[in-house]
Amino acid sequence: MNSGNAQSRPAPPLDPANTVPAPAPVTPADRIVLEIRRFIAAAIFFNHQAAENVGLGLTDMQMLNLLQLHGPSTPSRLAGWTGLSSGGVTVALDRLEKAGYIRRAPNPGDRRSLLITLMPVPMRRLGRMYEGVEKETRRRLATLPSPDLEAVIRFFETMHTTDQDRITMPKT
Repeated sequence: MNSGNAQSRPAPPLDPANTVPAPAPVTPADRIVLEIRRFIAAAIFFNHQAAENVGLGLTDMQMLNLLQLHGPSTPSRLAGWTGLSSGGVTVALDRLEKAGYIRRAPNPGDRRSLLITLMPVPMRRLGRMYEGVEKETRRRLATLPSPDLEAVIRFFETMHTTDQDRITMPKT
């Protein structure tokens, strides 16, 4: 953990030879990609703060988000959506169950697996943290004409794949 003195020190001057600025947008697609990156960064940091406020990790928050979006699910489906190993999913589910956000129950469709469901009361408390950002998002969307809103919807629908809503990370 940083001490107060470490936080008060000025940052060293940037060496232009060691900086990598974002590429200047040239096409509308370039501009969209940069705006997506800005949006994702802001969303990740907001979600990180929300997670810290309730004593969860960022992975835990995203597991809850997926369960809200898709409804009750099996651990293997969660693994497919997240790219986490089965062990990673189990660890996250252990934390979420201990914190009271989920319940594991036998899967009525497959006795060999579990069905993960959200617990309503803790999820309502969690949802209150997002009310402000959702209200502001809706306010801003209300300023756009209907054809623009339809274009945004088509864009997001285009970005989703049929099998999963994530892009696979290439191995480095």
